[in-house]
Amino acid sequence: MSVSLQFLGAARTVTGSKFLLTHRGTRILVDCGLFQGPSELKERNWEPFPVSPSEVDAVVLTHAHIDHIGYLPRLYKQGFRGPVHCTRATADIARLSLPDSGRLQEEFAAYANRKGFSKHKPALPLYTEKEAKRACRLLEPHRFHENVEVAKSFTARFHMAGHILGAAFVRMYLPNGETILFGGDLGRTNVPILKDPETIEFADYLLVESTYGNRSHAKDPPRERFCEEIQRVIETGGVLIVPAFAIGRTQEMLYYLCEMECEHAHDPLIPVYLDSPMAQEATRIYKQYPHLYDDETSEHLRRGQNPLVPRSLHTVLDAAQSKKLNDMRGPAVIISSSGMASGGRVIHHLLHRLPHEENTVLFVGFQAEGTLGRQLVEGAQSVRIMGQDVPVRARVSSVQSLSAHADADGILAWLRGFKKPPKQTYIVHGEPEAQDALQQRIRGELGWETTVPRLGDVADLGEPA
Repeated sequence: MSVSLQFLGAARTVTGSKFLLTHRGTRILVDCGLFQGPSELKERNWEPFPVSPSEVDAVVLTHAHIDHIGYLPRLYKQGFRGPVHCTRATADIARLSLPDSGRLQEEFAAYANRKGFSKHKPALPLYTEKEAKRACRLLEPHRFHENVEVAKSFTARFHMAGHILGAAFVRMYLPNGETILFGGDLGRTNVPILKDPETIEFADYLLVESTYGNRSHAKDPPRERFCEEIQRVIETGGVLIVPAFAIGRTQEMLYYLCEMECEHAHDPLIPVYLDSPMAQEATRIYKQYPHLYDDETSEHLRRGQNPLVPRSLHTVLDAAQSKKLNDMRGPAVIISSSGMASGGRVIHHLLHRLPHEENTVLFVGFQAEGTLGRQLVEGAQSVRIMGQDVPVRARVSSVQSLSAHADADGILAWLRGFKKPPKQTYIVHGEPEAQDALQQRIRGELGWETTVPRLGDVADLGEPA
């Protein structure tokens, strides 16, 4: 009986990563992500899992973003009790982000019930904070490059993928002696804090992401842009609001602040407030893994400098302190989540700061359609926040060159590290236009066999030895 691979998510779309390996009754799920975005995608999270979750032997995670781990409590709720294998840093971040995801699910259901807009009566959470915490008990952390017996006749090994702390390529050794590499999300080279993605030289089968398969990243230097915006609010006496993702992007901004302070050691400091409990905890986790840092970040440590703690940094501990920032006069910087201004404490700061022209809002990440962040970067003159119409008089800017994903050129450069083409390369985790463009480049420039699977497709990986 052959090994089969079924594509249960991240197929002709970016989110919901789930890939099911099956052989002689053994079932291994690689990644366990939530579908995110439009309602037609999110509704897939409520559909029955294609096999009984109690019959899944193990889960293996590439990294801790919600579109790769966020379905895990739902799988647990439906009966899954097997081990969940991942890197140590991924386990730590998952223990932080999954309960938060459950709490948000509960809050949204309660809000829907109060407002009466849900078609379900009553609206229910996909899973609860308590269920997420119980699911986290299944996590089994491992070191990079350690051989892990996942299930009968299946062994996995984690390789560094960049992207975020703990992110990995998962090399799975199949019962017939062949290998399949689950690429997860491919990080960029020459970006702060983390080591570059590892070069992989061989795999019989490959799954590669295509988020930016039809695009190249902008070339504007992010640190210099950040510095320019800080200088602007120094001149205007205003406040720079930076909506930032709590995991990954916030740490990158803190790193840039540290570098600025080192280069301008004698200049007066303006206060920087980190107003995000999750970002504070994520930064604490980042500090626990200096062996995953790149050479430049490690050099800061050797000099006795903490590259994630600028001298000007103030951490905001509770909601009361956060509200006090509304009365603060500039110049100052506030880094707060969420990164798309779709919730969290940054909403309150925008409510109070957008009407005043001395302030600046700097977006440092992708802004999805329908979010407040997207409205602002597209030039809205007025936005609705917490039931109020808020005039936008503050300067709104964005840095286009920040992304944790490799772009099309970066993906091709990484693929060229293979000494032999895989038998088949599956292009996943991207919108159709990006996937099709990447497929054309891989076929045209590398001459590889490629497939763009659709949701539910099953691939035959050959007979066991």
